[in-house]
Amino acid sequence: MDYQNEEDEFEDASEYDWMEKIQSTGAVPYLELDGSGRNGWATPTSDRFMVRGPNYLSDKAKIPAGEFLLKPLGFDWMKGPTKISEVLNNPNHRIRKTINELAMNDPDAKPFVWAFNLQLPNKDNYSAIIYFVSLEPVEDGSLMDRFLKGDDSFKNSRLKLIANMAKAPWIVRTAVGEQAICILGRALKCKYVTGSDFIEVDVDIGSSIVANAIVHLAFGYVTCLTVDLAFLLEGQSEEELPERILGAIRFMELDPASAEVYQMPLDEEFGKARNLGTRMWNPFGISQLMHQNNSDESGSGSGSSRVPSSGNGSGLQIVANGSLDEADREDSDESNKSVKW
Repeated sequence: MDYQNEEDEFEDASEYDWMEKIQSTGAVPYLELDGSGRNGWATPTSDRFMVRGPNYLSDKAKIPAGEFLLKPLGFDWMKGPTKISEVLNNPNHRIRKTINELAMNDPDAKPFVWAFNLQLPNKDNYSAIIYFVSLEPVEDGSLMDRFLKGDDSFKNSRLKLIANMAKAPWIVRTAVGEQAICILGRALKCKYVTGSDFIEVDVDIGSSIVANAIVHLAFGYVTCLTVDLAFLLEGQSEEELPERILGAIRFMELDPASAEVYQMPLDEEFGKARNLGTRMWNPFGISQLMHQNNSDESGSGSGSSRVPSSGNGSGLQIVANGSLDEADREDSDESNKSVKW
């Protein structure tokens, strides 16, 4: 099985059978990256993403992303009676079970799992959960190490998402653009759950009124959407450049009916019944949030995540509470189309 850039193959594939088991047992299958699959996930090539280059602070130049830092592990497409969170603390969860079994059978195996749980604003509490794994110790003092050891404020300032629309209907491209760049913790409410062998980021997309509206719009076309997502830590000093992508995923034309029902731990299932009245999406007019963006974004002050377009520069801007710093805005200065979360 190929990982990341096709040339990245394991010397002993049998040693990683547990990874292939996880990849093959989710509700939606792992597919080849040939564009023909539906209702599945794959690993996009790194050239799909541009990141800050080694001299970005002086020349603002971006470069194609290099080899991913983490290996693709799995993808879950789930729904539940309440908002799904802390899945890697759930003893019933398939990845938690596998990691526990691996530790029992091979004490020297010390995989470290990264999970990104995108909690969708929907009455059925859908979650798209992406998993990556590190098989080597994190270098002391590296940006990854400081992120793992840092407080929530540090994590909120560094975790970045790049989203590319590989295939989407016109209405979704018009609202979102071809690409979105977002510092997750500044745009959305993020909960960081850590353990000795994992970190999980639960991203509440419904915490932003605009992200809520955009995702609600996109969800109506999810069966014909193909999206590439890359997670990385923003480099903000010369020592932290060039940026490196942690991991990336492509999900292809997901079918809501295929979502697996999440099996909650018993204490959550019975002890959190009061949370069954989950928040519904508030149907406001998305057109009220849109206006032409002809302003110069290069100034200082509070910022926000932006979505550049690949079109002629005239586009839509969606504005709501949430801010990013000036450097974040610079990542998207290639065009005027933006989404401000």
